[in-house]
Amino acid sequence: MIRVGRLIKSFGYAFKGLFKVFREEQNLKIQTTASLLVIILGIYFGINHLEWILLTLVMALVLVVEVTNSAVERITDVLKPRINSYVKEIKDIMAAAVLLSSAAAVIVGLLVFWPYLAERFGQF
Repeated sequence: MIRVGRLIKSFGYAFKGLFKVFREEQNLKIQTTASLLVIILGIYFGINHLEWILLTLVMALVLVVEVTNSAVERITDVLKPRINSYVKEIKDIMAAAVLLSSAAAVIVGLLVFWPYLAERFGQF
């Protein structure tokens, strides 16, 4: 049986974590701003249902990977670099994951918006 009170508490913890990361992580603010710009462009150009699905998935991917990166950074900070030489490597690998997801999102964004931009402003 689902306990509503427990479920509400779980959502509260999740939002608390999300707000904390948003307040403290510059990159999450940038990625959120980019996502909002994509949403505005999608509305402006009247993109289709499939394009919304693709853009939503890649925007969510980038934001989830960034939040995961923030969590892993906090975990590794507990280890301190002087105690474990892998800490820097772990942080670099997570940064690479964010970079790859962001690059994929940019490619999908270009593939979705290029025809609309070309139609609106002429061939590039």
